[in-house]
Amino acid sequence: MRAKLSYTVSAVVLVFYFVLVGDRGVLLIADGRPVTVAFGIAVLVLPLIGAWFLWHTTQFARHAGRLGRELEAEGGLPVDELARTPSGRIDRASADAVFAKRQAETEAAPDDWRNWFRLAVAYFDARDTPRARKAMQRAIRLHDAEATAATRTPGASPAAGRTGDRTPNGA
Repeated sequence: MRAKLSYTVSAVVLVFYFVLVGDRGVLLIADGRPVTVAFGIAVLVLPLIGAWFLWHTTQFARHAGRLGRELEAEGGLPVDELARTPSGRIDRASADAVFAKRQAETEAAPDDWRNWFRLAVAYFDARDTPRARKAMQRAIRLHDAEATAATRTPGASPAAGRTGDRTPNGA
């Protein structure tokens, strides 16, 4: 909950900043002189890039949260089995051991989004945020592909939709 609140506050502050900077860019363009128009356009690019980045980050967080809730409903969330230091930080050796286990599970079933989700959590616990993000993106893509396949073949199981098999009734 604390992370969600801090993300929301940061997003609101960023949007406020984008509005302020965008306003300055419009004022510079409205001045009409070639130099100020050029600066105004350059100033308007920054909030556009920032808004794009904020949008994609928010979408990523929403999709990851959706997968987490679905996995929790299935009872498949990874159990916190990590040893911690007296200060509460995750012990590196413990995180590496759990990571090795999650990596083996993912290699055994590379098309299962659940394994990629758990691998992303293990990467995060091992303090490898870039790989955690890539693993979570892979989990999201696999989940969405599974959901799309299931909707294309009504009555088919998600596994059947993934492999292209048809149900006995020809659906």
